[in-house]
Amino acid sequence: MSSKRPEIQKLGGDITFISVSPTAEKLRKFLELNPEVPADRVFVDTSKTFEAYKAAGFGNLTDVDKSTKPEMKPPGFSLQDWWKYITNVIALSPIDPNEKLTGPPEGVLRLGGTFVLNGDDIAFAWADAVPGAHPEPEDVVKAARDAWGSSSA
Repeated sequence: MSSKRPEIQKLGGDITFISVSPTAEKLRKFLELNPEVPADRVFVDTSKTFEAYKAAGFGNLTDVDKSTKPEMKPPGFSLQDWWKYITNVIALSPIDPNEKLTGPPEGVLRLGGTFVLNGDDIAFAWADAVPGAHPEPEDVVKAARDAWGSSSA
């Protein structure tokens, strides 16, 4: 999606990244590993109850309707990107080191989504039904184009 950011910015919008992270160290490591994610557009929900995620309409894996079959798409990682993911996934997982675990950590169960914003105007909103069920980048850009017209640049 980051490759579509310039096109969305020409239309007056931007991509915002919302994540869960119990520590600033994990967020720093994530940004180091993902330099295409602009640090000034990252917002982190550090609440124990995931209030920002809930306010955005995001659920968790326990909410998944098992009767639906969302379209799963591979993220398009290169072999190098897969290795980077595999070797860092545990270290970056949103697990609070002080949380007493009686099952899967709540942060790991959280689902995300995609928004395109222009101030308070929302051109596109998507809540992932399951991990890997994400929107097509062209659909996101089309929604921004439809909402705000063509670029004046």
